[in-house]
Amino acid sequence: MGRFALLLLASVLLHAQTKGVTVTPDDWLDTGIDLRAGDVVVITSTGAVTLAQGRTAGPAGNARGFRDLLKTYPVNEAGQAALIGRIGSSDAAVPFLVGEAKRLEVPRSGRLFLWMNKSGNDTITGKFQASIEFKSRGPEKAVSIDDSKLPKVTLDIVDRIPRRVTDLAGDSGDNTNFVIPASEQRVLGVFQAAGWVQVNKTREGALVTGLIQTLSKQAYLELPMSELMLFGRNQDYGLAHAEPIAVVAQRHHLRLWKAPFKVDGEELWVGAATHDVGFDRDARNNGITHKIDPNIDDEREFVGRSLEETGRVAKLSYIMPSKPSKEARTATGATFHSDGRVLVIQLVPETTSAAR
Repeated sequence: MGRFALLLLASVLLHAQTKGVTVTPDDWLDTGIDLRAGDVVVITSTGAVTLAQGRTAGPAGNARGFRDLLKTYPVNEAGQAALIGRIGSSDAAVPFLVGEAKRLEVPRSGRLFLWMNKSGNDTITGKFQASIEFKSRGPEKAVSIDDSKLPKVTLDIVDRIPRRVTDLAGDSGDNTNFVIPASEQRVLGVFQAAGWVQVNKTREGALVTGLIQTLSKQAYLELPMSELMLFGRNQDYGLAHAEPIAVVAQRHHLRLWKAPFKVDGEELWVGAATHDVGFDRDARNNGITHKIDPNIDDEREFVGRSLEETGRVAKLSYIMPSKPSKEARTATGATFHSDGRVLVIQLVPETTSAAR
């Protein structure tokens, strides 16, 4: 074990417990360790695995080549087969690099999982031995939030929101499928904490970013997002979930607009979320566009799960509009279906967050 790892171990809380686990390339390993926000955990690891063509890698992983731009890895910036971790069992939990040693201040409560950084078709054999030093306080007790302290989003408010966005020509597109009553700063903060990133606003900017990312051997994430209209203007923000994209074909993405009215004095942010799953023909001009998963409710649920993973969500609920949009076509001609409900995402009040 290197000097850096020893220094990390020395920085853990006194009277900590130590648990050893074996990490294989098969799937995420449930360590059985429940952590709380603010806990400190130190993970050190040893061992070696064998990759394709007889190459070997330790917990720090192997540098990825240009061919890896065509692969999807859990942690984009990490090497192939590197030891990685995540807090929480949800598919929306954001993985992080562990490597040979990592001291982690836990950002949110949840179970600790470990695995290797691999794509679906990587061939990896072998295992790592990981030592986890932590001071367990057990699962965090649920904090009761008084609903009366939350902005009240009603059916009347939801009915003031157009059910669908439009393109610049006025053709109807995606459903509006979630709302968040909170300030701009808090909304952007919770998305950032959940692993969402803002996409480039212009195609030219995106192409430059793509070139730089390619030269640095990182999978390209910030594919430009087309402009759609709600409340008479383009989206205020476009966000994509921070996961590497296989041939820039697949990504979780959403658009946000600030409503021209407030809820109990709070800004109301309206979102339209869809999941790109490939490429399709654009019915408007016969060009190429992204193909969305027709079950758009899955992406609505993914947004809710990803934000809930941050520990900043007080409540998730649903409202059925008076005139729901259940089956339709996007502005590019793709069909989609939905149960029509709008997800209401209530953030933990700032006073409660500070108390934690």
